[in-house]
Amino acid sequence: MGLDIVYIDGQTPLDEEEKEGLLIPAIATREELDEFEQQNIEEAIQWTLSRNFKRNSLLTEAFVKDVHKRMYRNVWAWAGDFRKTNKNIGVDRWQVAVELKSLLDDARFWIDNDVFSPDEIAVRFKHRIVSIHCFSNGNGRHSRLMADIIIEKMFNGNIFTWGAGSLSKESENRNIYLNSLKAADNGNYALLLSFARS
Repeated sequence: MGLDIVYIDGQTPLDEEEKEGLLIPAIATREELDEFEQQNIEEAIQWTLSRNFKRNSLLTEAFVKDVHKRMYRNVWAWAGDFRKTNKNIGVDRWQVAVELKSLLDDARFWIDNDVFSPDEIAVRFKHRIVSIHCFSNGNGRHSRLMADIIIEKMFNGNIFTWGAGSLSKESENRNIYLNSLKAADNGNYALLLSFARS
């Protein structure tokens, strides 16, 4: 029996080759996949909470990849590796590393020059990295954790609530989130900033 995933609006389908990277053959449905991924994500969150990071180490390609790997390493063989296929969103697969470097450089500039408030820096980072779509799966959850790490570890702020509800299932909360991302795509970050703290 193979992995049979029913996708909802805003989720990126996996290619058959990417599905072969599943490390737990017993997983057959989206619900089972979500459960195992969530266990792994909770371990990654505990890792972030238990560590003091050097500020300059957070805005690096290595750290971005490491966070993704820690979030999905027990579920996907390709955890922490940039995607090798093009998706329905995101930059061309060959541009992922270049666009990520540009984002990391921009984020350092925003911080060094107080271009935006801490919340806006973290939320803009979240939006840009999810728009790049670095990985085959988990980009939304990864981008939110990266924003939480930035606000907490770089600015000593409180992590975001992200609507304080599940974003992996169809819901009004998810619709508000997706609409706030679409507004940010057009340069309006107000809705995403508000959602992050709601």
